[in-house]
Amino acid sequence: MKDMELTTFSELGLNANLLKALAAEGYTVPTPIQAQAIPSVIAGRDLMGIAQTGTGKTAAFALPILHRLAANRRPAPRHHARVLVLSPTRELAAQIADSFKTYGRHTGLTVAVMYGGVAHRPQATAMSRGVDVLVATPGRLIDHLDQRSVVLSGTEILVLDEADQMLDMGFIRPIRQIVGKLSQRRQSLFFSATMPKEIGALAAELLRDPVRVSVAPVATTVDRVRQSVIHIEPQKKASLLVELFSDPAMKRALVFTRTKRGADKVARHLEAAGIIVSAIHGNKSQRQREEALEDFRAGRIRGLVATDIAARGIDVDEVSHVVNFELPNVPESYVHRIGRTARAGAEGIAISLCGSEERPLLRDIERLTRQTIPSTNRSGDAGLAAVGSDRGHGDGRAARGNGRPHAARPSGQRNGASNGHGHGHSHGHGGAPRNGASKGSRNGQRSGSAGDRHASAGERHAGAGGGRGHAGSRGHGGGHASRSGAAAAKR
Repeated sequence: MKDMELTTFSELGLNANLLKALAAEGYTVPTPIQAQAIPSVIAGRDLMGIAQTGTGKTAAFALPILHRLAANRRPAPRHHARVLVLSPTRELAAQIADSFKTYGRHTGLTVAVMYGGVAHRPQATAMSRGVDVLVATPGRLIDHLDQRSVVLSGTEILVLDEADQMLDMGFIRPIRQIVGKLSQRRQSLFFSATMPKEIGALAAELLRDPVRVSVAPVATTVDRVRQSVIHIEPQKKASLLVELFSDPAMKRALVFTRTKRGADKVARHLEAAGIIVSAIHGNKSQRQREEALEDFRAGRIRGLVATDIAARGIDVDEVSHVVNFELPNVPESYVHRIGRTARAGAEGIAISLCGSEERPLLRDIERLTRQTIPSTNRSGDAGLAAVGSDRGHGDGRAARGNGRPHAARPSGQRNGASNGHGHGHSHGHGGAPRNGASKGSRNGQRSGSAGDRHASAGERHAGAGGGRGHAGSRGHGGGHASRSGAAAAKR
């Protein structure tokens, strides 16, 4: 295939200002999804792109879209957006917007982002002037459509990112509602990590003679991830997790739970063992989520405990480990989870803790990924203490013994006071020691966010960035429009 012979971004025929921005970021070589997709999008074709997370999907659509906008400059009418990008989560929407700003910093094109959990007014004010690119979550966008602060009749390009997760989260009706307000003459781009039958059906409905590009078979796990399973009783999982963190090699770990409450419980248990972590999920305010992500990126915390929903927007290159504290109910989510490590050409480790009742889920994962994951059996290990069960959280694997709910901590409260003990010191499990004066975790905070009206209960994780030498997406976004040159992505 001719596209695959292209070895640099300059050979793709991109605008000189885009090449200048890419060079400043150190990106010279397109990833396979970028090399395949960019020429077709520049040519105006509809496209269905299938690629795992971490392969550079964001740049695969952002670069050719910016190229087309720069080649046909015209101001967007008031309340209009020339391009609409739909994203399932707040974090991913912010990262996509930052990628557009970074790559388009020398073009003068405008970018706005809107999602739940923050005020409507600044978003409406940004749209009042019209923008070139609008990145939005479906629920918040519908709020603005209802308020007539956004008009989509003149939108030229639609991008649906993480299409499979959009469907999993129940966004099919909002997507159809939004698409119904778009022009039939638009260009439409779908990007997804997996290709379930429902996505194929939606693509047939909304795409016109699309080009299909794929760089990995459906449900193929990342080759550079060393996977393993540990069979263990549910009530001993928390103690085993502390043991895993005693390994100094576990420098930056993502721990997945099924529920928001479970994420908080696991984080509290790790903190009680002196391991510095934060929890991230849909009940956290946008500020709490952004602070937790920044702490994780900067290495100020060793672990981030997350639900599938919230982690969809986590894009961090140097995640050393992914731990499935609980196996996902949907086997495709396993592929997404472990794709958080081994990014940008690095290697990673994925460890799954499997209770006896989760073995059918493990079989589903192995059937989907066409592999047998190496396993060890720690059941009956007397060296691991059982932690009290709480029926309110999945299997109750991380309750701290008394089963009573913990009071929410105000912002900045010290870890030592979080459970009423006033000391919070290390217990020698490999985590950094903490005392009452150390930096407090945010895991017990109440959310101040009302969330995205349609998406707050169903966000999922995604990161679409490439690594060094490749174009990727990182950083945070805001709820306002800005000139691309003034808003380079936060590295």
